[in-house]
Amino acid sequence: MPPLRATLRQGLQTLLAHQVPSAQLAAELLLMHVLGRDRTYLHTHTEEEVPPESFQCFSQLIAERTTGKPTQYITGHQEFWGLDFEVTPDVLIPRPETEHLVECVLELARRQGYAKDARLRIVDVGTGSACIALALASELPRAILFGVDISRAALVVASRNAVRVGMPERVKFLESDLLKRLREPGFAGTFDFVLSNPPYVGKHEVDKVQREVRDFEPRVAWGGDLEHGEEVYARLFPQALQVLKPGGHVVVEIGYNMRERVLALLGEEWDEIQVAPDLAGIPRVVSAKKT
Repeated sequence: MPPLRATLRQGLQTLLAHQVPSAQLAAELLLMHVLGRDRTYLHTHTEEEVPPESFQCFSQLIAERTTGKPTQYITGHQEFWGLDFEVTPDVLIPRPETEHLVECVLELARRQGYAKDARLRIVDVGTGSACIALALASELPRAILFGVDISRAALVVASRNAVRVGMPERVKFLESDLLKRLREPGFAGTFDFVLSNPPYVGKHEVDKVQREVRDFEPRVAWGGDLEHGEEVYARLFPQALQVLKPGGHVVVEIGYNMRERVLALLGEEWDEIQVAPDLAGIPRVVSAKKT
């Protein structure tokens, strides 16, 4: 059988021939997955022979990646905020830029004078894999967190992730269309933060979406059926007003071209509106304080 270096090169060449994005990274991640090794091992044992069954498995996974199926769905996991999350086609794959939303919440809590062990009440709307909720749970050990999603299948993955990262009791998961389940009298005016990375791709932008997203990630999580893209924000902001305490914040991720449209949906009931960019300088997170 070929040595590790040649195996990796062969997989890379196949991915490049099919114009797979980030081909080098994908080839390495798939070989690491098959061998159960880290990247350092790949580059320090380049002449070690790859077992026949591992070579065959790697070749099959490379072929699967050429169809457009995301590497994360093939390996079944993705890192976010230093935590390892299970991902399946029932949930959106966590993106690095979404970590800015977590950073924004932590910074707002700090500015409000909350200690790290404060019993903040936080709800993550459209929780998906629960990466946002569990990242915050890891930073705010006494926070009371809810993760809601319209997809029951996504909530199953979210619950498994809570166990996977060692926080099985930290987040209460509820099936709900946005905040519908939390607009009952017992929840009204009780939350410090309402968070969301909602679907925001309108029908007119579907052709700009990567094949990996368009054909494999759940449409309910990224959009595509929305007429314009900002519909979920238009529904979420009034609902957030009902469940937030006075002085509580709504914090949402937005699409690259949505700044003005999303800000226009925030009325006089909101104050201290801020827009934070991602590392590429693109407006990425909008936060607003309930007056």
